[in-house]
Formats: sequence, structure tokens, C-alpha cells
Amino acid sequence: MPSKTVIVGSSVGLHARPAAIIAEAADEFDAEVTLSTPGGNPVDASSSLMIMTLGAACGDEVTVESDDQSAVDAIAELVAANLDA
Repeated sequence: MPSKTVIVGSSVGLHARPAAIIAEAADEFDAEVTLSTPGGNPVDASSSLMIMTLGAACGDEVTVESDDQSAVDAIAELVAANLDA
């Protein structure tokens, strides 16, 4: 399964606004997309609440996984971006 590990770029981490933006984008793909932190269980990237349960802060590693490589690339780009603005 394609995956990519990126560093969280939002200064507030994956909290409300960044999580909502990522979840909305993940929901657009037909394939399931998951996010996980090292040693943690994967969560559904189309759920902002589940993304927030990761507790990922700015600078933390997050792995994006999906059967769809374009979904992995798109969501990984959002995780790495500063979505606080």
C-alpha cells in the first residue's frame, strides 16, 4: 500500500482547522486514506475528529497511507503545509 511520511507543518498541529481541511480533501477520494503517528494506530483521514485524536503537533511525523497514490500525495502535501492561515 502506498504511503508517505511527512512532518506536520501547521504551527497548531493537526487541530480543528487543519484537521477539517484535511478531512474534507480526504473525503473527495474514492479510496480510504489513513493517518498515523509512529507507533500509533491509523485513523480515518476523512474524519476531522479522528485526525485530532492523533495529537500530532507541529514538527511531528505523520504517515499517510492509501491504495490511491494520488490521495497519498495530496493529503501528505496538506499535512506538511501550514494550514493555520
